[in-house]
Amino acid sequence: MQLECVFFGPFRDAVGETTVFYDTDAGTVGELLVELEAAYPDLEGELVADDGDGLAGETVVTRDKKNVVHIDGLETSLDEEAVIRLVPSVYGG
Repeated sequence: MQLECVFFGPFRDAVGETTVFYDTDAGTVGELLVELEAAYPDLEGELVADDGDGLAGETVVTRDKKNVVHIDGLETSLDEEAVIRLVPSVYGG
């Protein structure tokens, strides 16, 4: 299936564009994030925690504008119509 993936901030810089229509067989958000880290080396370690058990840092990933943490986390299912947004943690003062 092809998913619309929208990247923000440093993630956009790592990918080289804001929106990517990404071909995948991933069934879950976690599987998709692992694929994206492999496809875009500058994203490696930025999306999935080192132990593979959650998102890296304070990264926010949404499926259709709903935070996946509030659905099923990395086990959140994907379908052809899904729009995935990837937002890095933001710190400042």
